[in-house]
Amino acid sequence: MKKPQNEMKMSFLSLSENERLARVAIGGFVSSKNPRIDELTDLKTAVSEAVTNCIVHAYRDTVGVIEMTARLTDDCVYIKIRDRGCGIEDVKKAMEPLYTTLPDEERSGLGFSVMESFTDSIAVKSRLGYGTTVVMTKKLRSKI
Repeated sequence: MKKPQNEMKMSFLSLSENERLARVAIGGFVSSKNPRIDELTDLKTAVSEAVTNCIVHAYRDTVGVIEMTARLTDDCVYIKIRDRGCGIEDVKKAMEPLYTTLPDEERSGLGFSVMESFTDSIAVKSRLGYGTTVVMTKKLRSKI
């Protein structure tokens, strides 16, 4: 990873209204790089999916803390979303499109697929009973 030019860290409760807070925060933070509108929208969507996964899956029927860290370099943003919830038993399986642990609750199983499609890379680490960390990167192209 290149030397960061700026970094933001925040934590918030796993309440559904805080998904919007995370979107606004990442949008405001990345705006200092004057990103294209599509890049900004992509990042906000990926963060929204990551935070929603924490709310729905990691802290199911309870409230916990979600941590978000973002780092900017000259041409890239790195975003880490971490929870200390239940963890994922099989990350590889969970990342398969349409896989969901909550089929009776109208979940599509596309959270990780959405994150992948709106970023350049995604890495997921998880441990049962200890939580999950998602790291996403996106290269920012200069405006024309």
